[in-house]
Amino acid sequence: LTGTATYHRYPAEAFWAAEDSFLVRVGQSEFSARGIALDIQDEQLTLRGEVTFDGQAPWPITTLSPGIMGPFGLVPIMECYHGVISLDHGLAGELVLNGERLDFAHGRGYIEKDWGQSFPAGYVWAQTNHFHTSGTSFVGSIAIIPWLGTSFPGFIIGLWHKGELHRFATYTGAKTETLEIRDDHVYWTVRNWNKTRRLHIRANRAQGGLLLGPTREEMSSRVGETMLATVELTLTAVDQRTNQERLLFQGTGRNAGLEVHGDLERLLDMQKQ
Repeated sequence: LTGTATYHRYPAEAFWAAEDSFLVRVGQSEFSARGIALDIQDEQLTLRGEVTFDGQAPWPITTLSPGIMGPFGLVPIMECYHGVISLDHGLAGELVLNGERLDFAHGRGYIEKDWGQSFPAGYVWAQTNHFHTSGTSFVGSIAIIPWLGTSFPGFIIGLWHKGELHRFATYTGAKTETLEIRDDHVYWTVRNWNKTRRLHIRANRAQGGLLLGPTREEMSSRVGETMLATVELTLTAVDQRTNQERLLFQGTGRNAGLEVHGDLERLLDMQKQ
């Protein structure tokens, strides 16, 4: 792993997306919930091959809560929309990068998507599904959310473990108790709406690469992302009388994606209010 990233530009007519399913084509490459088929050849690199997905675990969708954003996903004025296609699934196949074969057999996969006008002004995002046992996946984000001329620190968290989704989000009434952003880690503690569950999160930052992210005008924002972070999780049940915590899950996710970007001081100040 080199910690570098490349950006490949295509004309608008090279893009196509299905209206009734997750299926996107860019040039000769295709991306779907079933797999990816890549065929990229330019002055930067040559990348070809197919990786297929099996046993996807989608985020639950209901009429009033269409995905990870809950009812906010139905609001037409949001700056940025977020969706999780699969929290965890198996991988098979291989890619060939500049002549080097990369085998994805027995790997674990995760699929999410973003669309809208721009990334948030400041945010933290983390994801990993490489725990000591397969079938566990974590994704969490807290960001500055514009709202009717003002803004608020909105967050969404999902912990998928043993077939159960533990959900903490602004729209569920969950609250952030602690948020610390340091040079080497992010520490975040949240509780659910009735204070019976608490999730402790420590994301350890690592070297990464710079990606181009969207603004309202173009792809110009330089976003630092690593795939080498670790995320330590502790989920507890809280006794309402004694405030004592009983351990429900504890684990460390490796190969974690982590972005800590933008106006973080503003995000922290908003969270203290």
